[in-house]
Amino acid sequence: MPGKTTITSLLIRSFQAMVNILYRHPLSNLKKYKRFGGYRAYRQMLSGKAMMEKRAIDLSPVSSTPGGLPVYFLTGKNYLYQTLYCIQSLAKVSAAGFQFILVDDGTFDQELISRINTQLPGATIVTADVIASNLAKMLPADAYPYIHQKRKVYPHLKKLTDVHSLPENSWKVVLDSDMLFWSKPVELINWLNAPTQPLHMIDCVEAYGYSKQLMEQLCGCPVTPLINVGAIGLKSDGIGWAKLEEWIKVLEEQEGASYYLEQALTAMLIGDTAATVLPAATYIVNPGEEIIKEKKGILHHYVDLSKKHYFKTAWQQFVK
Repeated sequence: MPGKTTITSLLIRSFQAMVNILYRHPLSNLKKYKRFGGYRAYRQMLSGKAMMEKRAIDLSPVSSTPGGLPVYFLTGKNYLYQTLYCIQSLAKVSAAGFQFILVDDGTFDQELISRINTQLPGATIVTADVIASNLAKMLPADAYPYIHQKRKVYPHLKKLTDVHSLPENSWKVVLDSDMLFWSKPVELINWLNAPTQPLHMIDCVEAYGYSKQLMEQLCGCPVTPLINVGAIGLKSDGIGWAKLEEWIKVLEEQEGASYYLEQALTAMLIGDTAATVLPAATYIVNPGEEIIKEKKGILHHYVDLSKKHYFKTAWQQFVK
């Protein structure tokens, strides 16, 4: 028979589960619905998201140019439709030849690969097997245990590890999928033609998830404020992986896990070095309803509340 301690422990866990079901989760959902304008507005957003994903199959194929300007995406089953819209928008505003490189987030299968080949003919597909081989050579698990463990539970880290373990192209720009281009991104194209320093967007609010004091103590220099990694360009062979291993360890030991870890690590890698900064007025993070409706600026990064209009209306400009 279970002892008194075991029974007490089970009762406590059951009580906590009931509190979560009856109070914490509903309260959290209520706050979420309120932020997006109420339950009905939130459901409309989800309906728009589902329609966006369904209609992505109607997007015209965009050919990838061999030897073109290399643009990387970390994507997969849950995000390919957004990747396709982002690429579609870029192709509509620029006649430049781009080489699209799609990096497997761990969910690629043959059906997804076939779809990429159909809708992005000529695109480079980097599978999980290729990534695993690269990581085994460059970042062996016994030498980088924190990086490997974090990578398993925090997919955002793959924008650093998986993309920058690829041997091609010393400088790499990675674009998030939840973005749309509305005008020719001259600054981004100029950087792709001759990269010499990091490139990044400007955030609407600072979102590093860790104190500046600890970040600067670890990297040994001031950290540039408001870095956003929606469009981020870094030099692969300039990344100090041993430093990254130590930073992850210390950041999480001292201040816990954070959704924004990848953005914090990127800001620490850039530090106070010179960088190409995409203007916040035209490369817009979390655009408001009017900006989205009027298609102001060059690039919109749909984070937080701007996802409401991204899923409901913005994507419709690109389907037949």
